[in-house]
Amino acid sequence: MRIYLIGYMGSGKSTVGKGLAKNLNLTFIDMDDYIERRNMRTIPQIFSDDGEDGFRKIERKALLELSEFEDVVIGTGGGAPCFFDNMDVIQKTGKSVYLKGTPRILAERLKKSKVERPLIKGKKEDELIAFIDETLAKREKWYSRADIVLEFDHDLSDEEVLEVVK
Repeated sequence: MRIYLIGYMGSGKSTVGKGLAKNLNLTFIDMDDYIERRNMRTIPQIFSDDGEDGFRKIERKALLELSEFEDVVIGTGGGAPCFFDNMDVIQKTGKSVYLKGTPRILAERLKKSKVERPLIKGKKEDELIAFIDETLAKREKWYSRADIVLEFDHDLSDEEVLEVVK
């Protein structure tokens, strides 16, 4: 079994993924953590050294590697489904769940996050909401191809996620 969690940064892919994996007795893998370990650099360092294009190539390689793993829940990077034919790989190799949060809740979560996110660094709340809204509009054509779309405007419980994934 292989489940991919997709969605915008701050949608809860890591938090939801850990709970889902535990409840289904699977292993959780955060794609960004995997990339950092494999490349011995943080995501911000990769962006700084290689630019977004370089990062996307590294991310693509990681996705192909992870698509071979079994009995896993994979929390993808927010942009992972939107580049190359990554969404095709996701659809061919597992079940995909799009965690679809509203721009406002995503902005609230990202403002509280301790993780450095290069694409939103330095944005004020109103700029952040506008940026999220604009980026979601561009990414929706990939995200909406998920097998399951789970819309939310609150923190999701493990039970809510399990209910739609089963």
